[in-house]
Amino acid sequence: MTKHDLVETLSKETGYSKKEVEACLKSLTNIITDKVRNGEKVAITGFGTFDLGKRASRRGRNPQTGDYITIPEMKMPRFRAGKNLKESVR
Repeated sequence: MTKHDLVETLSKETGYSKKEVEACLKSLTNIITDKVRNGEKVAITGFGTFDLGKRASRRGRNPQTGDYITIPEMKMPRFRAGKNLKESVR
């Protein structure tokens, strides 16, 4: 399902216009992005939790030269599915 499909489906189910649904969806994703970027956890009960994790630095290899390099530690967004979502897909 693409963003376009999601907007269309939400519009049909709620009776709101596609423009209103798209604005709401954009706002929701912006809020989640900002909160996670600032290290906050966003929990949607029954659906899941968005938070920020860290990937440790590690040793890698440059495929062109074969030299070993150190890949620095980086922050990664994470999503953990909630109980209801897990049970509904089983």
